[in-house]
Amino acid sequence: MYSWLTVLIVSLVSIIPIQAQADSLASFLPDIAPADLAPDADAFGPIREDVGVAPVLKDGETIAWAFLTSDFVGTTGYSGKPIHVIASIDADAVLTGVKLVKHSEPIVLIGIPNSKMLKLTEGYAGLDLKVEAETGGEGHDLDIISGATVTIMVIDDSIVRAGLKVSRALGLGGLSPITSDGPKREIDMTIDRALDWDTMTGDGSVRRMTLDIGQINKAFEDTGDERAAKRPEAGAVDDTFIDMHIALVSVPSIGRSLLGDAEYENLVAWLEPGEQAILVLGRGAYSFKGSGYVRGGIFDRIQLIQGDNGVRFFDKQQRRLGALATGDSPSFTELDIFKIPADAEFDPTEPFRLQLLVQRAVGAIEKIFLTYDLGYKLPESFLLPVAAPVVVDDATDEAAAKSALWKRIWKDKQVEIAVLGLMLLVLTAVFFFQFQATMNARVFYWFRIGYLSVTLVFLGWYANAQLSVVNLMALAGSLRSGFTWDAFLMDPLVFIQWFAVAAALLFWGRGAYCGWLCPFGALQELTNKLARALKVPQWTLPWGLHERLWPLKYMIFLGLFALSMVSIPLAETYAEIEPFKTAIILKFVRDWPFVVFALLLLLAGLFIERFYCRYLCPLGGALAIPARIRMFDWLRRYKECGSPCQTCANECPVQAIHPTGEINPNECVDCLHCQVLYQSETKCPVVIRQLKRRAKVGSAEIKIPVGQPPKNHPNAKPT
Repeated sequence: MYSWLTVLIVSLVSIIPIQAQADSLASFLPDIAPADLAPDADAFGPIREDVGVAPVLKDGETIAWAFLTSDFVGTTGYSGKPIHVIASIDADAVLTGVKLVKHSEPIVLIGIPNSKMLKLTEGYAGLDLKVEAETGGEGHDLDIISGATVTIMVIDDSIVRAGLKVSRALGLGGLSPITSDGPKREIDMTIDRALDWDTMTGDGSVRRMTLDIGQINKAFEDTGDERAAKRPEAGAVDDTFIDMHIALVSVPSIGRSLLGDAEYENLVAWLEPGEQAILVLGRGAYSFKGSGYVRGGIFDRIQLIQGDNGVRFFDKQQRRLGALATGDSPSFTELDIFKIPADAEFDPTEPFRLQLLVQRAVGAIEKIFLTYDLGYKLPESFLLPVAAPVVVDDATDEAAAKSALWKRIWKDKQVEIAVLGLMLLVLTAVFFFQFQATMNARVFYWFRIGYLSVTLVFLGWYANAQLSVVNLMALAGSLRSGFTWDAFLMDPLVFIQWFAVAAALLFWGRGAYCGWLCPFGALQELTNKLARALKVPQWTLPWGLHERLWPLKYMIFLGLFALSMVSIPLAETYAEIEPFKTAIILKFVRDWPFVVFALLLLLAGLFIERFYCRYLCPLGGALAIPARIRMFDWLRRYKECGSPCQTCANECPVQAIHPTGEINPNECVDCLHCQVLYQSETKCPVVIRQLKRRAKVGSAEIKIPVGQPPKNHPNAKPT
């Protein structure tokens, strides 16, 4: 796929030292002063191999241990990327310092200064994790920044649960690893009998929590916040605020009884090995789902907690259920199945709880929160004792977990993969049969507009499948540190596109991607079409200047690539010259300098079509280098092209045709406009001359067959 780039990388990595680039404790510690994590500390010791912590030293003595939360627990936020926090903990299991070191949260960039996030995170210094261990992580007040609810909850959860894991691993504060009393239990999968609603609610297969409006109003009054007391819930005090039920439906008997045979079989097909699923039912004035997940893809009102572990659910882990299969059950307004991933360290045989977050607005943008727990323990009748666990090699187990993860992601994105596959199939057909596709200029124009619209909306704004030069830099780092497929398989749409690009480079060059599948390229072209419709003047740069601006994108790419040899994070910072993240991934929800930069590029594109693609895009430059090895020349030309005819050269949207008639494959985006002109009876002089010649001999029509064309007019032949 990257044969050309691989050769370049292998040539360079042997002479240029590359530092570890992954986000790790070692990569962040050099930028932190020891005194920021523990008072009077003056140095960090070497990171331990058994537990990923670094001693925090004072005069050579260890006074605390520093750790990265994302090394111990999941810290994924709204952005889909980890939120990295470094914390330090002393021998008494008390946090001595906390620093937010890296995040990619777009919601934090909406009017919320980063300094506020930093201050809130640093406020966790002094938190006693012994208390958190006793209370299940509920021994402290949770401060929420309105507009960043999920982000703060993820930070809070990761600090507490990672701190507990470190404390137990090191034996700090008298805490020790959690061990199960007695033999490890397993679910008896042979029990598959049908149960009714009364039986399941009676034996604990279905657990319930009910809150009325009076209880909620009283609880908010007890917070002492007068603003909350002045905004009571509407309705009578004995009206239902929420009636919530939970059941572990991955247990065969419970699942078949509640879901029915067909839905249960669908559930089994949905779950990968090691995954479990719960059914959450709700009715009343308050929704356990809310609407935040629609915007950010994460359910911010519920969290599953078991021991020191917490699980938050994303929209890809949720399915709606139409109705319960039990005839004697009450009706519910919300019926949702949530998948618990295999890497969540969830044990279905042990007790767990579903925590509900209840919020109340106390101002225009301010809210306060309460939490309620719905406990669950699988009835003993579904369990059986098992033998001692088999010891599995850690490396093998980790590899298997990674493999299961990317396979699960591909399965969850089957619809998106199918749509992308259809797009690639259609585009391939257009390129192979481009002469037939471009016969009708008007039809082809609207086909291209429609295709680019799908590329922008589906591939870009919906699926976030925008390729980037950062992908190539990540490949370079991976080849240097030890290449594995797992990391690249985590995003199926990006992975498939790169393979398609590799194939297209052999056949058509870079234009297959740049001209048709790049969301930002589509955005530029569509906005330019709109500008033309509004009579915005179009500028054509003099050929000499235009030709001398071409090398800029190659220079930018080579500069970024060279920088990635030294530091990938630094190269990623300078890769912001790509406006893809701002305009496509974050949909312009960023700090104003990034938004202004992206808008300026689009503004230039209103006057000079695809301005960014022509002169600045490092990804386009990277793809143009191997495009020179393409094996076929598909675009048809007449001998008159360029001398004397300049029609195609004048109308090429990106000025990729030399005045002498040659098409520069490094700059061509394969829009096929020249192929439309090639057959035009009103613009192409060769076709017009042939029409006149036919008219003189009594044949006013020309039909252009698919077969081998004559020398002078390869496509015109009398019928």
